[in-house]
Amino acid sequence: MSGNGDELTAQIKSLAESIKTAKAEKKPKEEWDPLLKEMLALKISFKEVTGKDFDPPKQEKKKKGNDQQASSAKNAEKNAAKAAKKAEKEAKKLANRLERERREKEKAAKLAGLGQDNFGDAKMVQSHPIKAGEGKTWTKIKDLTPEKKGQEVLVRGYVHTSRGVGKGVFVVLRSTLYSVQAVCFESKEISKAMVKYIEGLPVESVVDVKGSITVPETPIQSATQKLVELQISSFHCVSKASSVMPFQMEDACRPDCGKETDVGAYTGEEEEKPSADGLARVGQEARLNYRWIDLRTPANQAIFRIESMVGCLFREFLMKNDFVEIHTPKIIGGASEGGSEVFKLDYFGQPACLAMSPQLHKQMTSACSGFERVFETGPVFRAENSQTRRHLCEFTGFDLEMVINEHYNECLDIFDKLFVYIFDGLNERCKNELERVREQHPFEDLVYKKKTLTITYAEGCKLLREAGIEQDDLEDIGTEKEKKLGDIVKEKYGVDFFFMDKYPLAVRPFYTMPDPENPKLSNSYDFFIRGQEILSGAQRIHVPELLEERAKAWEIPLEDIAAYVNSFRNGALPHAGGGIGLERVVMLFLGLPNIRKSAWFPRDPKRIAP
Repeated sequence: MSGNGDELTAQIKSLAESIKTAKAEKKPKEEWDPLLKEMLALKISFKEVTGKDFDPPKQEKKKKGNDQQASSAKNAEKNAAKAAKKAEKEAKKLANRLERERREKEKAAKLAGLGQDNFGDAKMVQSHPIKAGEGKTWTKIKDLTPEKKGQEVLVRGYVHTSRGVGKGVFVVLRSTLYSVQAVCFESKEISKAMVKYIEGLPVESVVDVKGSITVPETPIQSATQKLVELQISSFHCVSKASSVMPFQMEDACRPDCGKETDVGAYTGEEEEKPSADGLARVGQEARLNYRWIDLRTPANQAIFRIESMVGCLFREFLMKNDFVEIHTPKIIGGASEGGSEVFKLDYFGQPACLAMSPQLHKQMTSACSGFERVFETGPVFRAENSQTRRHLCEFTGFDLEMVINEHYNECLDIFDKLFVYIFDGLNERCKNELERVREQHPFEDLVYKKKTLTITYAEGCKLLREAGIEQDDLEDIGTEKEKKLGDIVKEKYGVDFFFMDKYPLAVRPFYTMPDPENPKLSNSYDFFIRGQEILSGAQRIHVPELLEERAKAWEIPLEDIAAYVNSFRNGALPHAGGGIGLERVVMLFLGLPNIRKSAWFPRDPKRIAP
């Protein structure tokens, strides 16, 4: 079998060589195709004989010589160098890719503000313990001046306005009367997210801002601190305002368009009329409905600081002149002055009312209790359904009462000096406040003399008649006529402040002392600013019998005023005094058109909230 296999192998190899030669010589297939078929048949026979497929023996590889070995070594070295260079290139590409990814991550984190603590919502101010030396140093916006150029400061205020510009934001911060512009632009320290955070905060949010003070080339017209600007380095929100405000502060701060009348009825509907200049403004009723927001305007901040100063000056002057401050009850039996326009209440089963004034008690303390000179500041209640620009159902009364020796002119002299002291004090101490009011509510400075102009009631009536206005000497002068008289006095005497003396007895309260020479007149007086009454006063009756006589003339039941009259039965000093309406003084000094603008939270016939 082996021989047969060898023989078949030899034949197959011979045929294969012949076919290879024919192909090499490019003979046609027809010549060598029979050889191919014969070879294939032999291969089949070979498998039948040997049981294996024909597989010609492999030729031994020739051993490489020295030259071939040297060539292979050089190629290997060359290939190794190529591989190393390729590996180095791949490593460099990987390093570049990783660095690029790191920078992109860092940029994304910066844009998102991740890991930054120089902006965002501040931790709630909850009076957490502060270690010694760790407290922050705060600066008030009003103290930001060019002298502090280059200093880093920390301020707190309201976001008055904010405006995004390109990669930056401009913010006006406001605190009390003062405001400053702060700016922030994208930089190495300031991220895009920080700029967007600042720009996105609702106006009126409370913020803490740290930054350095710079001096701009041109003054900042949108802020009170015009000569400085704050370059923001950190910005945190302490209290975020609602994104929906009842009105815009920018509209609430806008200067008045034209001059409103300061007399006549007030219904609350006047604000429905559009402004002549077409700009949005906030009406009086909307302001009062959201008074806590309205009070933030620089003008209101100024008005009520001026009002506070009036109280300070009132006390200062009277304390210097030996007056004692008293505090009298506001719940009384009956009515303060025998009138009917009182707020009645049930006092544990007894009829009572809210005091229309401290009149009876200030007389008791000054004339009957030996204090001689007294004053009080406190609420006064009037149940008058007067829907006007000058009346309130509750206002702040500044009252004083003093004993006199011979003539009530002694009291008038005190009032004269008191008001000059107040007016001078306001002009000297409230310069900034007066300017803030004037920016929104333009007004002319009050004109007054160091010795107040005095005219009699009869002279006032005569001036009205000379101006073509009917007015009897014994007839009460109404509000409109008083306003007209103020204009006449200003034109004739050049002053806004004066007082009238010797009013008709019939138009004054029952306790007013009659004039000794003319029983139809009285020892009473009113003071006026710009033609409107701000004080009413008189010499009081200190004789109980005359008090009872006058009460009967007014048809006041004696039992209702028995305690008051009895206080004069044990010896009473002659005395005089008066009552001042604080809100009306401020309103008229500042030339405001409505007393509600000078009342913190006004109470009128329609309003009892907030």
